[in-house]
Amino acid sequence: MNNIPLIDLRAQYLELKDEIDEAIRRVMDSGEYIAGPEVEALEKEIAATTESSFAVAVGNGTDALALALEAAGIGPGDEVITTAFTFFATAEAIVRRGAVPVFADIDKTTYNLCPEDAERRITNRTKAILPVHVFGQPAEMDAFADLAARHGLVVIEDACQSIGATYKGRQVGAIGDIGCISFFPTKNLGGYGDGGIVVTSDERAADRVRLLARHGSRKKYFHEAIGVNSRLDPLQAAIIRVKLARLHDWNERRRQAAEYYNTGLRDTPLRLPAAPRHAGHVYHLYVTQFHGRDALATKLSQDGISTGHYYPCPLHLQKALAGLGYKQGDLPVTETACAHSFALPLSPHLTKEQQDYIIGKVMDYTQGW
Repeated sequence: MNNIPLIDLRAQYLELKDEIDEAIRRVMDSGEYIAGPEVEALEKEIAATTESSFAVAVGNGTDALALALEAAGIGPGDEVITTAFTFFATAEAIVRRGAVPVFADIDKTTYNLCPEDAERRITNRTKAILPVHVFGQPAEMDAFADLAARHGLVVIEDACQSIGATYKGRQVGAIGDIGCISFFPTKNLGGYGDGGIVVTSDERAADRVRLLARHGSRKKYFHEAIGVNSRLDPLQAAIIRVKLARLHDWNERRRQAAEYYNTGLRDTPLRLPAAPRHAGHVYHLYVTQFHGRDALATKLSQDGISTGHYYPCPLHLQKALAGLGYKQGDLPVTETACAHSFALPLSPHLTKEQQDYIIGKVMDYTQGW
C-alpha cells in the first residue's frame, strides 16, 4: 500500500479542485487582493456556522488569540489560566499581551483543561480562563462558565482545532465571551496558507478586534490605537468558503472514521480517545496513548503509515517559558499524555481499506504488550 499521510490534504484538494480553482480565478479577476467581498462573505458565513453575532477574519489563529485577549482587556501582569497540553500559540498569545499564563492540569480522558484544577489556580490576579478544545474535543464549558461567573472572569475559547464541534448542542467558539478559530491548512476547515477568525456575540469586542487587526484604524491614514496588520487574504477567504460548504459532511466522515478505529482497535493495548455523550467531537486528530509509542511509531513508519506526536514537550516545560518557574512533576496528567500520546492517520478522505491496513499493522506490532 502507498504511504498513508497523517492528514491527506492532496485528496481534499482533488475532491474540490474545480470549485477551488474557480474561486481563485474569481479573486484574481476581481482585482481586489486585500479585504473586499470574499472576506466579508466568509465572516458572515462563519458567524452563522458558529451561531455567533459577529466574526472578524484575521491573519492566523495566533493573532486571533492575541487580539481576543487584548479586546477583553487582558494586559501586563494579568493571569490567564489555560492548559499546557496544546500548541505553543495558546501561551504565546498570552505572553504577547504581557500577561502570565497559569497552567492547570488536564482531564485524563478528554485531554482538556480540568475545571477543578483550574479553580485551584485562581488568584486575585486572574482575569481570564482560556480552555482549548483540543483535537476537536469540546471542553467542559458549563464548568468554566460557572467559574467565570463566580470569580468575575472572561472566558476565551481556543477553538482553533474544533470548528463544527458542539457542547450540549451549542457550537464551540460561541459559548464563552470570545472564540478563536484557525484556518491553518491541516485544520478541519483550512486554507492554503495561514488564516484565522475571531467569533463573538459581543459587539464591542468584535469592533475592538477589527480595529486592532487593521493598524488601529477605521479610516485610512487615521489611527486611534496601536494595532497590528492581521488581515485574511481574499484568496484564502474564497478557498475557505468552498470548503465551508463541506464542513458538516467532512466532520461526520471524521466521526465515522474514528468509530471504525474504535471498533477495530478495541482489543489492543492502545488507550483510545473517548468523547462524552454531550460533546460533539470532530476529531481534528485521532489521538491514542501507548507506552511503547516510539517503537510503534517507528514500525508503522516503516510500513508507510504516518503518525504524529502530540505533544512532545508540554508548555509548562518549554524553554521559552522557563521564567514561569514550572518543573517536571507539576502537571502529572499532562506530562503522562505528552510522554505516551500519538495520532493515527485520520481525514475525511481516509478509506476503510487504509484503515484496515493501519489497524492490522497496529495489532501485529502490539501483540504481547
